[in-house]
Amino acid sequence: MTHNFKKALIIGAGAGLSASLARLFHSHGVEVALASRGVDDLAGLASEVSATVHTCDASRREDIAALFSDLDETGAPDIVVYNPSARVRGAITELDGAEVEHAIQITALGAFHAAQEAAKRMLPTKHGGILFTGATAGVKAYGKSTTFAMGKFALRALAQSLARELHPKGVHVGHFIIDGGIRNPNRPERVDAPENPDSMLDPDAIAREYWNLLTQHRSCWSWEVDLRPWVEKF
Repeated sequence: MTHNFKKALIIGAGAGLSASLARLFHSHGVEVALASRGVDDLAGLASEVSATVHTCDASRREDIAALFSDLDETGAPDIVVYNPSARVRGAITELDGAEVEHAIQITALGAFHAAQEAAKRMLPTKHGGILFTGATAGVKAYGKSTTFAMGKFALRALAQSLARELHPKGVHVGHFIIDGGIRNPNRPERVDAPENPDSMLDPDAIAREYWNLLTQHRSCWSWEVDLRPWVEKF
């Protein structure tokens, strides 16, 4: 399928989904920039997809602003994927307030700052895609998981609001509910029974759904996609 995307930025890059996204974007001729708080493990992937690598702490508004400013030198991204999230699990009476604030800064406020910087650059051209990686917690909160639920609920609300604001202006916003564990090199396949293969989400398959949303005809844009393995309960 033809497309007119040129540059992608993946915030929160690492193994698993973001690596699959980087490879898929590269295969479609899209230049890739990888951003992460720690970049030491990104050298192999960066070499594989000819990507630039950038240090960025998603909890810091200044880091996100500096990241986009640096990318302006070679051309702003017209695809931005926001992956970071943080968990602080525990009973409400035992949670550390400072840790909760930091986690929500990563999961939700960082997404806002990234989307704001992206929108500033995409709106003048009426073109671009802003994609958020959500989770089950964004639609169903579990006990002792208040921090993650607050962050992911806020992320989903941000995406829904931005879709209504930006879709009519040519910028496609997508929120992906990842309902299940994602297979990666550090997380072996969970097999409930021999007859139930593919019990975890394949990151390459998820990446293809991100691309499918990006390349939708504008007469039928989605703003949210719900993904889970065929054996996942919901």
